[in-house]
This record gives sequence, structure tokens and C-alpha cells, in this order.
Amino acid sequence: MLNNQNAFQGFAGSNDAEQFAELQKRYVQQWQRLWEQAKTGDLPELKDRRFADPAWQSNPVAKFNAHVWELGVQAMRDMLDLAQIEPAQRERLDFSLMQWAEAMSPSNYLLLNPQAMQAAVDSGGQSVLQGMRNFLGDMQKGRMTQTDESQFELGRNVATTAGAVVYQNDLFQLIQYAPTTTMVHAVPLLIVPPCINKFYILDLQESNSFVRHAVDQGMTVYLMSWRNPQPADGAHVQSLDWQDYMEQGVLEAIRVSQELSGQDKINTLGFCIGGTLLVSALALAHDRGQDPAASMTLLTTMLDFSDVGVLNVFIDQAHVAFREWQLGQGGLLNARELASTFSFLRPAELVWNYVSSNYLQGKTPPAFDLLYWNSDGTHLPGPFFTWYLRNTYLENRLVQPGGVRFGDHCADLAKLDLPVYVYGSRDDHIVPWQSAYASLRALPAAQHRFVLGASGHIAGVINPPAKQRRNFWVGQQTQGEASVVDPEQWMAQAQSVPGSWWPDWIDWLKPLSGSRKRARRTLGHARYPVLEAAPGSYVKVRAQ
Repeated sequence: MLNNQNAFQGFAGSNDAEQFAELQKRYVQQWQRLWEQAKTGDLPELKDRRFADPAWQSNPVAKFNAHVWELGVQAMRDMLDLAQIEPAQRERLDFSLMQWAEAMSPSNYLLLNPQAMQAAVDSGGQSVLQGMRNFLGDMQKGRMTQTDESQFELGRNVATTAGAVVYQNDLFQLIQYAPTTTMVHAVPLLIVPPCINKFYILDLQESNSFVRHAVDQGMTVYLMSWRNPQPADGAHVQSLDWQDYMEQGVLEAIRVSQELSGQDKINTLGFCIGGTLLVSALALAHDRGQDPAASMTLLTTMLDFSDVGVLNVFIDQAHVAFREWQLGQGGLLNARELASTFSFLRPAELVWNYVSSNYLQGKTPPAFDLLYWNSDGTHLPGPFFTWYLRNTYLENRLVQPGGVRFGDHCADLAKLDLPVYVYGSRDDHIVPWQSAYASLRALPAAQHRFVLGASGHIAGVINPPAKQRRNFWVGQQTQGEASVVDPEQWMAQAQSVPGSWWPDWIDWLKPLSGSRKRARRTLGHARYPVLEAAPGSYVKVRAQ
């Protein structure tokens, strides 16, 4: 491609021929410089972490190949920068370029990877055989192994916070967690996790469990464990839509939590799409004359889908229409498809890293609770998924004036008037923090507190105080749309605080949680007896 200037002119227009010629010239000069450095042994050190092993630095051919790959990727990016194309086209080309670049890295090929070749020599070829076994095992599973899954078991060393299932229907089980303090706050907290993943990201192990932290602070915690729909389920499950998830899911969980606690209003928390569902459900309830929430916490949640980040490359009218034809009347969106999509948003870390280590070097990945959770995906009912795709990502209807109609009622987010704690992660590639911040404008009647955490979509949320890691930023509490400044202005005025944001959230939540009372050691009650111990059976159903 870099050897044919005419190929570029239709891509960027004839006026840019000189710029492309200069780009071509620069590429050739840099390649020649690398060649001369390689001949004299003066190639610079490789900085990309995939080439960090000494085998790359000490092997002149491999080192040269790595530098040529980096040079080629940069040249392609420079070409894209010069292209005169629409922003949407640029976004898609940039995404495609990232996929091509990551796939073509010499670290992904056995004969070009000196680290893998050295392992083969040192092991007498056993690493290659083990890599083939790993590959065939993953082919059988239908997904790539990212952690040593044999080291984890639900209820034994993940999802271990004590509690009980006290209610269930076709959509979810409701878990009530056992108190760990003598006194608890009267107003309970209901957690609505995402239904595209399992809930235990919020209850991994005792040392990093968000649920356990809330319980230890004297909160009575209820949590929804979404059912994982299966291909063998009947049409009544595979045809569930967004309204069903609101009414039979979130609103039903709120009703049962109210009855169990004896409180007319409860605190609520939604994570990712769980937050989008929660806000939609509370807005629908408000239109029916019901306001069951005393407060709402939103963790890495989008309400305004104006900027969906890199996911925008998958969204257009044709793709949504195809999905509606495929799944709109029923069926399941397979968990493997969702997992693959999210993995290829960060292919270097979540795909090709494991090709090199698991397959080429025959290694078993280390045990990591977060990646164990990441491998435990869920299916989604087709009508639920297609409603979400069209009404949020494509048409952004949740924030339009008047809201979204469901039967005889509307879910109008602008009418919700309650305290709201909004958390975003600075490096989030799924929910850009500016989009999380935009929830403040989507909820103009609410009293807002926005907190920005370091790191990404998951690691930013799961940041227990005891580890004393990372930091977060806080600004002034606001109320009303007029008091909401632009995100860049907010960031310029925000203060950085070391450590976890969890204590800040607890300090915000406690005044909204009512008086303290003696904790009841018995879970459930006569109408809602204990069905089984936490984490329950729904969460243990694997995607087939």
C-alpha cells in the first residue's frame, strides 16, 4: 500500500497527493534507518510491553521485525489522519486498523516470536504441544481462557458474602445479605447489577467485595441476581423485552425489598446497564404516581447515548434493523458474541496476549478473580437486546423530551426528583466518563453528586479502600440543569482525592439511610422465606 501513491488519491483527494508522497518518503527513510541500525546492532530498545521479554531484545531479527511492525502501524495511522472522510467512516477505519495492527504483531506467530521459540527449545517441544491442547480446549469451550478457572468456585472463594435468596421469579433471584454489625440503617439498599454479566463482580472475594463493604458499614443490602436465559427455555423467556425487565425485574425487586424492610422508600444502586434499567423503571413508576426510591446511585451508567465511545462503530440503522429481523421477535443473543465484542474493544490485552502466552508458549494463565467473572457471561433475550440497541444506542430516546412510552405511561427521566450519586471511570472504554457525567443533565430535577474514579469500567469501580490504590476526583454537589457545567470545566475544578471512592459514597449514603436499629439475624420473613443460601442457583447457570 505504501508503494503506490495513486492508491491514496481516491482515499483522500488529489489535493493531498503531496502529503501522501511525503508520508511514503518518510516511511521509506525510517525503514532504511532501521535496517542500518539492525546491521550495526544499534536498534533502539523496544518499549511495547509485548516485547518486554529479554528474548526480544537479544534476538536481532526479532527486534528488527518488531520495529518494522511498529513503523508500519504508525504509517497506517498517519495515512488515516490525512484521509478526507466523514467522522463516522474515520471511526470505523480507526477501529479496523487497530484490529489489523494487533493481529499482525509478530508476537502472535510462533516462528516470529523468540520468546515462544525459546520456550519450545527449553521444553523439548512440550510447550508447543501444551499450547495446542490449550487451543483445542478453548475451541471446545467456544471461548478463550483468560484465567485459571479451576481455582474458583462460586460460593467457595468468589461470591462468598453470607446471605440468602428470599424471592425469585423467571427473571431474577433476590438476595438478602446477612448483617455483620449490631446496628443497621433502617432504609435498605437494593443493588441492580448488569444483566449482561453476573452480579458477583460486586462480590468477588472478601477483600474486594463491594457488597461486603456496604454490609460492613451497617447497610441492609438486597441484590438482584439475574437469571441466565438458556436455549432450552420457552418462548415466554426468550421473548422478554425492556419493559418486562423493568416491571417483572427492577420494580418487582423494589416492591419485595419494601415489604421485607417495612420501608416505603429504599435506596437504589444500578451498575452499567443495570443503572439504565433502574432509572427507566423509576421514571415509569413516577408516571404511575409511585416514588419508591429514597436515592439512586449510578455506577458507570449511560442515560445519554450521544457519545458511546468506540462502541459507535457497531451502531447504524442497517445493523440495528438486521438485529431486529434476527432477534426482535424472540430468541437469544449468545453470551459468546457479547464477550467477543467486548474483548475486541481491547484486543491487545484481552485477545492476542492470550494467543502468545496460552497457545504459542503453552502457559496456563494465572488465577485472577475479575477475569474469571469476565469469562462467565450470560445470554440475553432478543427483544430486550433489540429494544436497547435501537432506543438507546441508535436513537438516544431516553433523554428526549417527554421520555419513552410504555403502554399508557411514559418513562420521563427529567421528572425524577431525588438525590443521585453518579460515578464514572476516567479510562472507561465502554461508558466514556463524559457520558456518565451527562447523566446529570438527563436528571435535571435531581440533586447530583458526581465522582470520577481512576482506571477503567470495572477496575475503577472495584477499588476497595484497604488496598489504598488509585484516586478519584470530586466537585461541588449540584441541583438543576443550570448548575451542571461542561465535563472539561468540572474536571478543571475538581479535587483529586487519594484512594478508593467507596468511603465517599458511604458518607453520602448514610444520611439518606434513616435511623439505626438493631439488626435482625433472621433473613426473610413469613411471606418471603429463605429459599436457598447465597449466592443462589441462578448465578451458577453457565451460558451454553
